[in-house]
Amino acid sequence: MEVTSETAAQDFGPFGRALFDDPSARKLARVGVVDIGSNSVRLVVFDGAARSPAYFYNEKIMCGLGADMSETGLLNPEGRKRALSALRRFQYLARGMDLPPLTAVATAAVRDASDGPEFCDQVLRECGLKIHVIDGEEEARLSAQGVLLGWPGAYGLVCDIGGSSMELAEINDGNVGRRVTSPLGPLKLRDIPGGSKGRKAHIKLVVDALFDKMGPQANRLFLVGGSWRAIARIDMERRGYPLHVQHEYRMTTASVRETAKFIAGEDLEELRQNCSLSSSRMALVPFAAEVLSRLVQTFRPKDIAVSSYGIREGLLYEQMPQRLRDRDPLIEACLFAEAKDARLPGFGRDLYDFILPLFANASAPKLRLVKAACLLHDVSWRAHPDYRAETCFDNATRANLGGLKHSERVFLGLALLHRYKNKRTGTRFEELFDLLDEKSLQEAEVLGKAMRFGAMLWMSEGGHIGELDWRPKKKILSLRLSEGAWPLYGEVAEARFMSLAASLGATVDVKLAL
Repeated sequence: MEVTSETAAQDFGPFGRALFDDPSARKLARVGVVDIGSNSVRLVVFDGAARSPAYFYNEKIMCGLGADMSETGLLNPEGRKRALSALRRFQYLARGMDLPPLTAVATAAVRDASDGPEFCDQVLRECGLKIHVIDGEEEARLSAQGVLLGWPGAYGLVCDIGGSSMELAEINDGNVGRRVTSPLGPLKLRDIPGGSKGRKAHIKLVVDALFDKMGPQANRLFLVGGSWRAIARIDMERRGYPLHVQHEYRMTTASVRETAKFIAGEDLEELRQNCSLSSSRMALVPFAAEVLSRLVQTFRPKDIAVSSYGIREGLLYEQMPQRLRDRDPLIEACLFAEAKDARLPGFGRDLYDFILPLFANASAPKLRLVKAACLLHDVSWRAHPDYRAETCFDNATRANLGGLKHSERVFLGLALLHRYKNKRTGTRFEELFDLLDEKSLQEAEVLGKAMRFGAMLWMSEGGHIGELDWRPKKKILSLRLSEGAWPLYGEVAEARFMSLAASLGATVDVKLAL
């Protein structure tokens, strides 16, 4: 269901109004990007809300274009054949999806290989695909923009590792600053003479030079690239971490050191299978772990965050007008989901206004989650009633949503679970609840039960439900229903209101508003 112009014109308070109905935003609804790296060749087709796009299609081939290039100076012959085959397939897929022309970029392997220009000419001739070969600083800039797609206004140091290079870029208040490239890709490190000792000395020399160029970077370190994500997955395995979502996964310098030791001491094949990594990726992990260990030791970041967004998302970000870049990706995605899937688009905003008194003293980040939950409260109505609560939790915790810490994912999922289920015990998600403290668990329950009750007072968009009033010191929960909503306060609605009051430990006062 589309959002009408009247709906789009309404004020959504501190969250603004959705922009995905704007013609300039709709142009970004489906965009195909090809990333030709030293290790992999990937097609991503973005679809959905322009500010927080869904991955309509995602295919990766581990071609190894940069393998053995240190010795030959040429693209790997077998990798070149595989890449050409993949690119031909991608062009056919794009035509079948009726996409606009694909945007294709190539990075370190193609730009450094002596036969790189010849390869680009062959791809254009045989596949009709024009490849844009970008230099290291441009690669760093696009990767940093990809991070900004998920973290608007972020600050820190973005580190993107590929097969043949590693780039650094600083970001501050939504802008990309200094950028630098280096030859610290795992494919090149395999060929460094002197074994482990010689390789580590080389890594230290290069990282020290990067530090001299970039200066101190004590803020957050954002990790972009498949090798970093593989290390994060191994860190999860080592810790027994329950949520296997790599985007926004956090590590510390201490955990990086421990995981590097863990990798060095484990059977790599067994570790690969436990972590569901490909053989080609696992072969590069020990070299990448050495780089990351030296990187965090030198730059000493405040914390470390894994980003699933990188150069491909940066290319999408490049096409966005600034007003779209400034939007909150979480709220935009939730607005889009409500418009597309809710039974009554627009009611989420009324629901938010109705339950807001329960969160009068909440912080801005918490109110953002309350808003997101209200927008998503009805998008899973098509699921079977017996599994609706689980579907909601799965959607929130495992969906490709930007701008959410793992604890926030679980909070949002738990609130939506309580939208359909009074109790959270006995579910298959209980180990994930450990990511929240007791206060957050209780707040999520209150939010969910408030939505569960408010959804019973379903009125046309803009209809006045009434008012809630919560006095936490006196533990009194008051409900003043409008004349139009009073007939909706039946037995089931009353039971849900009492369940909400029980979660607050409150006595109730229910009246018809005069």
